[in-house]
Amino acid sequence: MPPNIDIRSLDDQGLRDLAVDLGHPSFRGKQLSEWIWTKGVRSFDDMTNLPQGMRSALGDICTFSPIAPEEEQVSRDGTVKCAFPIEPGKVVEGVLIPAKDRMTACISSQVGCSLSCAFCATGKLKLLRNLTAGEIVDQVRHIAALAEQHHGHRLTNIVYMGMGEPLLNYRNVLQSVERITGTPGLGMSPKRITVSTAGIAKMIRKLGDDEVKFNLALSLHAAQDDKRNQIMEINETNDLASLRDALLYFHEKTGTRVTFEYILLGGFNDDLEDARDLARFASCVPCKVNLIEYNPIDDAVFQKADAQKTDAFKDLLEDKFNMVVNVRRSRGEDIDAACGQLANKNKLAAGSA
Repeated sequence: MPPNIDIRSLDDQGLRDLAVDLGHPSFRGKQLSEWIWTKGVRSFDDMTNLPQGMRSALGDICTFSPIAPEEEQVSRDGTVKCAFPIEPGKVVEGVLIPAKDRMTACISSQVGCSLSCAFCATGKLKLLRNLTAGEIVDQVRHIAALAEQHHGHRLTNIVYMGMGEPLLNYRNVLQSVERITGTPGLGMSPKRITVSTAGIAKMIRKLGDDEVKFNLALSLHAAQDDKRNQIMEINETNDLASLRDALLYFHEKTGTRVTFEYILLGGFNDDLEDARDLARFASCVPCKVNLIEYNPIDDAVFQKADAQKTDAFKDLLEDKFNMVVNVRRSRGEDIDAACGQLANKNKLAAGSA
């Protein structure tokens, strides 16, 4: 067997096969999975119910590649931002977002991003690589510990809304969800997980084919093609008509309500006609809308929408169109953890752009 196998790259069957290849019963593979994914150990020596000879053999041919934060910043509002070095010159960020009734981990799926959305700091960084399932789970595990440490509260929700486009790292994202929700694993309900996409129509359809149990959010931000093209290049190849069809297919296959994310950009997409366009588009599937306060990034051409316009936008959606609407207030502004700022001022990421 070749050396330097990343033990966390193996699925449960792979772990059972590995145990057998090393001359041990296949049930040792399940024990391996429990140590790795439920207990989160980072050393074979810690796997105390495995024979010493097996632990030594595993150490000879397998590696752990866990990630841990190099830097943490705590905001006045309790938000905690973590910078996770992946390898020299590559970093991702994860954020703990506390609220009255929930503790949410916002996690990354890629180092950088290839989509170049005009309002997003991560869009200023080139895509360096995909994260592995293990690296994604490491973010969750660490942020869960921060929720207990800083707030005395268990992690309640996970959103794949950090760096990267999750559906362009499809396999690893779904594997990470399996480890977060599974046993062995963290045992969290898939309904507590939301995967956010900028809009890759064929991959939204694939989510439907795979009948995923987690929630889907579409980063919409404009409900007219010409306007969305200005801020999201992906719309040129995945226009609103194709996205509508894909969302219909996803809902038919999963029965899951879709969330539309809509960052209000002052003077660009925040008037009442924009709200009507949003309502017309969103009517294609059962949904809710998250209106997001914008936190301007360095050198950005967009600004935060006026509070009165935000309220009028929300009121129109609720009162005229009977939509479920939440306003997501900007959090962690004093530590650059707010929406659109991930990695913008991180020295490792900036050095790689």
